[in-house]
Amino acid sequence: MVEKHPYLNLPPENFWRGMVAGVPPAEVDPVVSVAFRLNRKSKIATAGSCFAQHIARHLRTSGFDFLVTERAHPIFSEELASIFGYGVYPARFGNIYTVEQLLQLLLRAYGVFHPKQEFWLDREGNYIDPFRPQIQPGGFASKPEYEADRRQHLMAVRQMVERMDVFIFTLGLTEAWRSREDGAVYPVCPGVSGGEFDSSRHEFHNFSVSEVVNSMRKAIEFIRIRNPEVRVILTVSPVPLVATMAQEGVLQATTYSKAVLRVASSELARTLPDVAYFPSFEVITGCFNRGAYFGPNLRDITEAGVAHVMRLFSKHYLDTSGASECDVTSSPIDEHTTRMEQIVQVACEEEALQSAATIEQ
Repeated sequence: MVEKHPYLNLPPENFWRGMVAGVPPAEVDPVVSVAFRLNRKSKIATAGSCFAQHIARHLRTSGFDFLVTERAHPIFSEELASIFGYGVYPARFGNIYTVEQLLQLLLRAYGVFHPKQEFWLDREGNYIDPFRPQIQPGGFASKPEYEADRRQHLMAVRQMVERMDVFIFTLGLTEAWRSREDGAVYPVCPGVSGGEFDSSRHEFHNFSVSEVVNSMRKAIEFIRIRNPEVRVILTVSPVPLVATMAQEGVLQATTYSKAVLRVASSELARTLPDVAYFPSFEVITGCFNRGAYFGPNLRDITEAGVAHVMRLFSKHYLDTSGASECDVTSSPIDEHTTRMEQIVQVACEEEALQSAATIEQ
């Protein structure tokens, strides 16, 4: 008896025409199944690169419990609070571009890792936090003020770890600058948003798949020691690199970086319990949209692209049963939403690198 080949019994989503070419661009949905869903009682924390801010904004405007453990003083307006990094993420840690940066934040929060370089000084003598250089415009006026804010911040990180039900992390970059003394990883090259670059103290590193997997695995295990039931959703930022130190140029460097992060995410989702991957990267960069989800500079993500991603995220991960139209439209919204135009602008330390390069030229 001749057996029929196995492709005959596959569902439409296993074929390019069934999932991509034969579907209107706005309806392409690469999500086949999900392991869990989030309800309105789930305390959801987000972190990662610039693109992670879109997910946080969507959760707030959809009436879900976006966990915030570090809040601005009541006298701050929403706009001022956002400028100072409050409410953008659960705690005021700014963008976390690499997995190693996330792991070290957790270790610092619990007193396991103490970087040798505790602060940077700007030209006016103000104190800059090397691990979140843009959250305090103008820096801190004194060392005691800086240290007090850092203590409060790390306490807020611990509260996030111990209270969250779901952790959504967006992997952004593989390239990083770190200390030669102790391996401390910075969100941006020293000298760009504070501090001074010193080649004898700072080195460039481009993380591999195995390094990303190992660091993320350690981060999840570290969190679950303190919060065993937490579930994790990984995404990969579709935003290209603004600049690279790699010799092959920024286009190839972007491809390498995103490929590493995408492979690492799948490896983690396949091998760890209650860890899922959400394909926002595929939706934004997929050829089916003919580049329509990128703005004129080919880096900014258009609101249409963000809307497509968030529509799929809601469809597959958010349990909106019992929600009314009022729940969605009248929930607290942040300043980003009220200022929304065609292209969403999000805070991004990476842009400081482009600005600094432009000034030097």
